[in-house]
Amino acid sequence: MSAILIYLKKLHAFAGWKLYFNIIGMMLIGFVETMSIFLIIPLLSLIGVFKLEASIPLLGPIVNALQGTSIEFNLPLILILYLGLMLGQAWLSRNQTVMNIQIQQGFIRHLRIETYRSLLQAQWSFFLRKRKSDFQHILTSELARVSQGTHLSLNILASIVFTAVQVGFAFWLSAPLTLLVLAGGLTLVLLSRRFLRNARSIGENTSELTQSYFAGITDQMNGIKDIKSNSLEASYNEWFRSLCMQISDNIVRFVKLQAASKFYYKAASAIMITVFIYLSFEVFTVQAEQLMLIVVIFARLWPRFTSIQSSSEQLAQSIPAFHTLIDLNQECSLAEEAAVMRRTAKPMEIERGIECKHLYYRYPGESNDTLKDITISVPANQMTAIVGKSGAGKSTLVDLIMGLIQPNEGQVLVDGKQLSEDDIVAYRSSIGYVSQDPFLFHTSIRENLQLVKPEATDQEMWSALRFSSAEEVVKALPKGLDTIIGDRGIRLSGGERQRIVLARAILRTPALLILDEATSALDTENENKIQQALEQLKGTMTIIVIAHRLSTIRNADQVLVLENGEVVEYGGFQQLAHKEKGTFQRLLQQQV
Repeated sequence: MSAILIYLKKLHAFAGWKLYFNIIGMMLIGFVETMSIFLIIPLLSLIGVFKLEASIPLLGPIVNALQGTSIEFNLPLILILYLGLMLGQAWLSRNQTVMNIQIQQGFIRHLRIETYRSLLQAQWSFFLRKRKSDFQHILTSELARVSQGTHLSLNILASIVFTAVQVGFAFWLSAPLTLLVLAGGLTLVLLSRRFLRNARSIGENTSELTQSYFAGITDQMNGIKDIKSNSLEASYNEWFRSLCMQISDNIVRFVKLQAASKFYYKAASAIMITVFIYLSFEVFTVQAEQLMLIVVIFARLWPRFTSIQSSSEQLAQSIPAFHTLIDLNQECSLAEEAAVMRRTAKPMEIERGIECKHLYYRYPGESNDTLKDITISVPANQMTAIVGKSGAGKSTLVDLIMGLIQPNEGQVLVDGKQLSEDDIVAYRSSIGYVSQDPFLFHTSIRENLQLVKPEATDQEMWSALRFSSAEEVVKALPKGLDTIIGDRGIRLSGGERQRIVLARAILRTPALLILDEATSALDTENENKIQQALEQLKGTMTIIVIAHRLSTIRNADQVLVLENGEVVEYGGFQQLAHKEKGTFQRLLQQQV
């Protein structure tokens, strides 16, 4: 229950005085509802329906006071008074329900925003260790279960307050009988602990199954082309059918658990009522009117016990979701990169260049260094190419240069200065990055471009598209810039997507442009156009190009060759191309 206590503290911090006001409202509702029950007998006794004995606490004086008034009581008047009390209680209950849901939804909105913000503030290395589907699972399914758990917690609190008020009145009427009923209720609570344990176990299975569901669906939709191309539909359908069966079986288990607990409670209540009535007449010699009041109170009270038990089981089933959310926030906190949420008005300028001094980097959980003793210089306003075989460490080096990950040893200096946490925001605002796997949102080309520059004009957007050789592609679309391009830009070819993303990077007018295999999906004609455009940009911004196709970097000012995480060669393109038995020359020959 520690996870729930953590979130109740969070709820208290979020709701403040509203939570206390809500509890007071619950007490008032319980009091009014109890009084409406408590007063029905003295009111009816005024017109002779009951003969009320003065020994019943409080009721005798109430009857005497009412009889002393000049009001002529009759059945319609009494029923109107009773109706007024019930309507008052219903009105209070309505307002309390609305306040409950406002607190609950406001709190869940707060948790949702807090969790998403924590994710955005986490370092890039944190995302390298996680699956995207796990985040989707937590932000949807698990948060929904936490929302339900919060709702149940407030309902349980309301039931406990209501029960406490009515138990107080019952004690006033007959302490022995009330103690008898409470003893039975507490016995049932102790006996029902196994239901709570089983509910929590089912909740853990629910978290695991929904996580597998989200992960599988995400992976399979991302790889749907491979599934279709390799005729794998039947095997994946069988996997999905099996998982759906497990999910439904888990839900049925929980319903069976709740049905069993309700059966035990109903059976126990029948036994208790039998014992209760017998002892009332034979042992405690309770008056009929007094017994009727207690029976009426506990007839309304006993369902509350059942409701508390049922809600507790559902709450126990939600506990794993609370733990999942707590764990995620703690992991995000440990990987926090707080400065990234601050906005900076002016991106950083790169005047002299970027230096990497004796960099070492090892990914978490790995036994070997990915990069070893990297010392390089990237001059400002020139083009630097980084080449090497797959796995040589090219992308890792670029991640270090962008400040997405931090070296285990060594320094990355910008204009001779190691960047502080505050500088990182300004530095990243000055970077235009284009990856090998270009990402576009399911919206228009205009909105995709405006992500990096919301105030961009049509003229600026067309200029960027012209630079990336995408102008004709966009003009040929049905609505030009306002064409919706589908999930991840699926309506465009791979090369077209890369050119749109390249235009987006250029639209930002970055101080540092990084192309990570950004021309790999372009044909020869468009690759030549990009080369010409990059040549025009030289002298206006610092350019880093990662390339497998070495024809892309013929005009680079310097070429860095990586092998097994080390810089083995560097120099001009022609210089390295003519170096006998050199790594770069060998790479060139393999592409001829």
